[in-house]
Amino acid sequence: MNTPQASLLSLVKKRKRPVEAGAQGQVEVKFKEVTLYLVERKMGSSRRNFLTSLARSKGFRVEDVLSDDVTHVVAEDNQAEVLWAWLKGHGLRDVSRVAVLDISWFTDSMREGRPVRVETRHCIQVREPVVRVSFANTNCSPPTAVANVSQYACQRRTTTENHNKIFTDVMEELAESSEFNESKGPCLAFRQAASVLKSLPSAVHCLEAIQGLPCLGENTKAVMEEILTFGRSFKVEEIRCDERYQALKLFTSVFGVGPKTAEKWYRRGLRSLQEILTEPNIQLNRMQRAGFLYYSDISKAVSKAEAKALGCIIEETVHWIAPDATLALTGGFRRGKEYGHDVDFLLTMPEMGKEEGLLLHVIDRLKDQGILLYCEYQGSTFDVSKLPSCRFEDMDCFQKCFLILRLEQGQVEGERGLQMDPGDSRGWRAVRVDLVAPPVDCYAFALLGWTGSRQFGRDLRTFAQKERQMLLDNHALYDKTKKLCLLATTEEDIFAHLGLEYVEPWQRNA
Repeated sequence: MNTPQASLLSLVKKRKRPVEAGAQGQVEVKFKEVTLYLVERKMGSSRRNFLTSLARSKGFRVEDVLSDDVTHVVAEDNQAEVLWAWLKGHGLRDVSRVAVLDISWFTDSMREGRPVRVETRHCIQVREPVVRVSFANTNCSPPTAVANVSQYACQRRTTTENHNKIFTDVMEELAESSEFNESKGPCLAFRQAASVLKSLPSAVHCLEAIQGLPCLGENTKAVMEEILTFGRSFKVEEIRCDERYQALKLFTSVFGVGPKTAEKWYRRGLRSLQEILTEPNIQLNRMQRAGFLYYSDISKAVSKAEAKALGCIIEETVHWIAPDATLALTGGFRRGKEYGHDVDFLLTMPEMGKEEGLLLHVIDRLKDQGILLYCEYQGSTFDVSKLPSCRFEDMDCFQKCFLILRLEQGQVEGERGLQMDPGDSRGWRAVRVDLVAPPVDCYAFALLGWTGSRQFGRDLRTFAQKERQMLLDNHALYDKTKKLCLLATTEEDIFAHLGLEYVEPWQRNA
């Protein structure tokens, strides 16, 4: 007898087989700036042939012979010293321009269906001790005047151009691991450190350059020194190999699964998504069932072009119902990001109270269009009499809905179009969309809260409380000295109340 879990399992496990390709010319090359070479040593010829076919089926160019055309060399289980010696003896004009990468970069790229950004963890490097030099004969100087770097992210301008990704990626993984362990202090410390490093206008090349910068404690500096010395963090490498971390990261990648549920499943001995789906004692809720059902789609990144297409759909739907409604794209895409996990929209009406029931009409309209795959609606619990709130909640009290929508290939403009696996003939993909509808007098506060990065929002609230004796959340700004809520129709009004210079959305990527 087929159970719902077994049915979901069959959908999760049903994967398109890679297109068999004997020669690169038989498959369209999508990523012409990247040319791969897979090192057969340790990998074996059979696995190398399989991975070559897989990469070619996804639009990658793969060379069978190492040449100067190769941009990315991928190896598996090779010692760095031996591999580099082999490369240097292969007669290439300039080995230094070639990215020498671990198989993890290849698997990440296959999963995303595109060449992912090369990170420190992907690189195979020979460990060489760093040479310590003084400021007198080096460019190792502070990347910006220390006095210009505030401890608060809301007083820094942080774009998507991150010059210190080699450090911040590690800090964010350490923060995530600490969060899984419910270690709030280390989690916050690593997130704050990453936020400061992201704001710097140039790369950090030595520890002397960060002296005096805020939020960089001894643990953070020790991690940075290790990266500067060896090109990697051994602590993070240890964490990545930890079974519990791997399981919790995998489980929380499912829509509707939080850290507590993931921990509960791990303690029951479950280690894979398939084990969860086939475990008869696991009762998934509606959101989790949808998360598993559309996992292969909604675990992929959403592109800016896809977000724009969804914006057109939502805008047309909302304005068909209420022509005078205000709609805004929020989240990472409003901050200028190229990719995100989902797409967030804020909508309201010009007259107080008219927003009530608006989302329900939008949901019905999306359903009539045949593009609504899943919906979780939460009615408003907002009570103005309970303002101000001294405790910030991760989720505000406005009416909202969490959706999964069907996005068609023809609706996405641009050369790349819809983010789909090669060989996927559906012509559509499922995408996560969140809609929030605050009343108009709260709109500016909600827009600010739903736009900034996690750390930016946290520091803005902390600044308000510690420096201005005010309470700020997605609903209101309360002045404790005047004992009243301050009015704001725009984000600029809120910054003005706080005595802060206005920070543009694209500068809030702390």
